[in-house]
Amino acid sequence: MLLGALALWTGASWAQNKLLDSPARKLQLAEFAISNLYVDKVDEGEIVETAIISMLEKLDPHSTYSNPEEVKKLNEPLQGNFEGIGIQFNMATDTLFVIQPVSGGPSEKVGILAGDRIIEVNDTVIAGVKMSTDDVMRRLRGPKGSKVTVKIQRQGTAGLLPFTITRDKIPVYSLDAAYMVNSSVGYIRINRFAATTGDEFMEALKKLQKKGMKDLILDLQGNGGGYLNAAIDLCDQLLGRKELIVYTEGRRNPRSEFEAKGDGAFQNGRLVVLVDEYSASASEIVTGAIQDWDRGIVVGRRTFGKGLVQRPIDLPDGSMIRLTVARYYTPSGRCIQKPYESIEQYNKDLIDRYNRGEMVSADSIHFPDSLKFKTKKLGRTVYGGGGIMPDYFVPIDTTYYTDYYLALRDKGAIVNYNIKLIDRHRNEWLKEYKNFDNFNRKFEITEPMLQELIELGKSMNIEFKEEEYQTALPLLKTQMKALIARDLWDMSEYYQVINTLSDSMQKALELLSQPGLNFPRRE
Repeated sequence: MLLGALALWTGASWAQNKLLDSPARKLQLAEFAISNLYVDKVDEGEIVETAIISMLEKLDPHSTYSNPEEVKKLNEPLQGNFEGIGIQFNMATDTLFVIQPVSGGPSEKVGILAGDRIIEVNDTVIAGVKMSTDDVMRRLRGPKGSKVTVKIQRQGTAGLLPFTITRDKIPVYSLDAAYMVNSSVGYIRINRFAATTGDEFMEALKKLQKKGMKDLILDLQGNGGGYLNAAIDLCDQLLGRKELIVYTEGRRNPRSEFEAKGDGAFQNGRLVVLVDEYSASASEIVTGAIQDWDRGIVVGRRTFGKGLVQRPIDLPDGSMIRLTVARYYTPSGRCIQKPYESIEQYNKDLIDRYNRGEMVSADSIHFPDSLKFKTKKLGRTVYGGGGIMPDYFVPIDTTYYTDYYLALRDKGAIVNYNIKLIDRHRNEWLKEYKNFDNFNRKFEITEPMLQELIELGKSMNIEFKEEEYQTALPLLKTQMKALIARDLWDMSEYYQVINTLSDSMQKALELLSQPGLNFPRRE
């Protein structure tokens, strides 16, 4: 009966409506037939999702589909907050270890401390049961105003301590670190471009300027991008009035330009931007604008090359399509997007760069004359073709990354040992060093600590290799000290320690120390 009805419906419609020749009607008819006529019952929603994903895969690497749960996870870090209990934590040996409660957050208000271990959540044991991090987070997060009961194991206290926490909005910061490198040079590291990035950056600038900052190192290494508006807000603090930041253009999207207001807080100081092969999208917009206007010097390695503009299209069930509608172009006219013949080739690009030597030698990078562009103020040569090529190339340094070090890192030995050290010595070290400056000058990783780490590694079936250990020793000691600094203070202190091993950071400081360098300056 249904088959006959379908035949009559299709026949009549075909004769009466030429729109049936369109691809959209063809797709609709195919879905109707499958859901109503297929021999077995099918999940109609899953079929539609599969069709959408397959269509998007034919377009470009950044046109994507996300289901409702994925949409929520994607939006949280960019919106600048989520609802939960407010802790930084590590999952160490199947136990949730509190690194720090968020200042002023719900957990701090009820008395949860750094070093606490959460054993139970709402009478469900989460420690020692191999529960995934996602499952743990799902139990701890919830709507603002809702309550969750946790039981805590605290060193030096018998039994488990119960706490009832009222969930609240928890800020998610996009700025990892801001500190003074020396008396005149400030450092700011941004991990993504979120709704709050502009405000965070302005606040950090003002604090550093009060401490005497004249020049700035802006670290965008590993920053995968985010909101366009956040990149524009940041450029507003650096570029002059009416200076073009970026423009977009697409088949159905006419050219749209974004210009700086010219009233920013850092208009005249010298500027160095640090980038690498993982700096993408909004990071490349900022870097390209700074380079094209000769506002600063770019140091590092060629950026990722993600210059496609996505428009979010919300679907009725809370899912979303992010559809590419235009391309980004820098002020000089460079297209940021690298070529893509196929998604497979696109995904292999960074491996291909490494294999042809681009990560270790600038001489291995060749651009045709057709990709040469000139900067707006000084007429320097810059290159298109995907990503932003730095003014000063810094090769990737894998010297310290021996197999032994990677085994200690990847199997969690370094993090687990750090937790043990913090457990034992937190109060002692805070009392002894009083502040980070004293700690940074005086604290050293001792030989007994290193031997303990080696023994912990052996207990985790990590074979000790003397030569590889000695090669990795500077990195091991620096990383261990940086993790301790983070747990005693915060991420700014972590980066103050770990950046002592950064070749890009050292190159930036070298450039800023050369008074005779032809450093781009403001008019």
